[in-house]
Amino acid sequence: MTTEAQDDLTDEERALFGAHDLAAALALRCHQLREMNVSVSEAALGNVVNTLMTEFWDQGFSQSEIRLAFLEALADMNRYAAGQERRKNAARTARSEMD
Repeated sequence: MTTEAQDDLTDEERALFGAHDLAAALALRCHQLREMNVSVSEAALGNVVNTLMTEFWDQGFSQSEIRLAFLEALADMNRYAAGQERRKNAARTARSEMD
């Protein structure tokens, strides 16, 4: 996002888009770990998601809010993925982000 476009955002929008950027960076880091073939990488995604959940809890979100957010995300996965098990160009997308 350009600096000019950022100047037009409200504080709420800056925080929301910043959180979206952090989510994308987190997913990229998990991809990088998987690509390294580190022995712990098989469980890394589950561990990161679990840590994310506990961080939400530590920030004062309720169990109900956290559970609902995860369930809604899971319910939306098939629509977003269009029925595909894995994104076909994920490695290419991640590599271009790393460069």
